[in-house]
Amino acid sequence: MTTTPEAPATVLRTAYQQAVADYWNNEKDPVNLRLGEVDDLYHHHYGLGDYDPSVLEGPEETRDARIIEELHRLESAQADVLLDHLGPVAPEQRLLDAGCGRGGSSIMANARFGCQVDGISISQTQVDFANAEARRRGVDDKVHYHFRNMLDTGFPTGDFQGIWNNESTMYVDLHELFAEHARQLARGGRYVTITGCSNDVTGGRSKAVSRIDEHYTCNIHPRSAYFKAMVANGLVPMHVVDLTPTAIPYWELRAKSSVATGVEDPFLTAYREGSFHYLLIAADRI
Repeated sequence: MTTTPEAPATVLRTAYQQAVADYWNNEKDPVNLRLGEVDDLYHHHYGLGDYDPSVLEGPEETRDARIIEELHRLESAQADVLLDHLGPVAPEQRLLDAGCGRGGSSIMANARFGCQVDGISISQTQVDFANAEARRRGVDDKVHYHFRNMLDTGFPTGDFQGIWNNESTMYVDLHELFAEHARQLARGGRYVTITGCSNDVTGGRSKAVSRIDEHYTCNIHPRSAYFKAMVANGLVPMHVVDLTPTAIPYWELRAKSSVATGVEDPFLTAYREGSFHYLLIAADRI
């Protein structure tokens, strides 16, 4: 196993990073916790694919439980799509989950590839929760979570075969992020992100996109910013997939659930008006 150095002395370096950390340290949103309780796999991202309409039928008293299980199935399917794009990963190699939340995707990556997976978050609460889950599952010899800043992790140069961000890039400067990822990736390694991004032409004027930003205390980047920052840092896009059409059913179903947060309508409006895209980008480190 690769030895990991101590974390940088100061993880939270700006008032904004502290505000984001405070948000996630205090977050107990049922849309994350209740879905995770279905099989103790806790995600912090959205879902992909058509939902089973039968969950809306049947006894009323179990209707919401059926919806919760289906939403969780869709979010785990989203993680599988991301992991599919990491390419071949050998058991002796290492992966980094940047912005790991409560750790569900890291657990899935270890189960699929059998390799070491490190997750990082600026939320100490999330890190503690995720490490407890890894211990409970008996995979803490391979899956580790760390209180670290994805812009300056302290991990060794060239040590990772794959790195991903799953809906976490909107909290950071993309040039800083991709410079750090490129440093950590082995030559020929793979970076994957799934993210919401704004339409360069219409997104900046969209009230729906602004409402999403406000809800999550984030800064949604325009689509073009991802490609400019990747190319500037030696990451060459190999696969670009517009996931928007397959993301919409998740939001339609979530709007009918007890865990709806009020942000469902802005997402559906932004997707349907074309001001917002749900994009997967897989890039190789050259």
